Amino acid sequence: MLRISDDIILQDWEMTESFIRASGPGGQNVNKVATAVELRFEAARSPGLTPAVKARLKRLAGRRWTKEGAIILSCDETRSQTRNRDIIRDRLAELIRKALVAPKRRIATKPTRGSVRRRLDAKRQRSDLKSTRGKIDLD
Repeated sequence: MLRISDDIILQDWEMTESFIRASGPGGQNVNKVATAVELRFEAARSPGLTPAVKARLKRLAGRRWTKEGAIILSCDETRSQTRNRDIIRDRLAELIRKALVAPKRRIATKPTRGSVRRRLDAKRQRSDLKSTRGKIDLD
């Protein structure tokens, strides 16, 4: 069970963890111990998430979102299996917390008459300056 917020708790059946051998430095430990963690979260089937949150989560997850509607995260940062497991669960919780925040709608505004005039005046001045940069006629 993973607590995301006061009202959202992920059950154990929604998450599947598998342990694989990590790459990189670590000596003989790398060849013997499966310390890397791969977490699969069944986001599309999760009853605790609303459809709007699932849509935002899909956009945030990007290529980590599978066709079946699951999110796959992996971690092999440390040499400890339990530490990698904690890191990956924290990442999943942070990703879901980001998806819980609905983006503010942008309200389209018109530029003021003064700002339009100032912009056009600046363009005219720049144009006049550049028009004096041509070749000099010696005749």
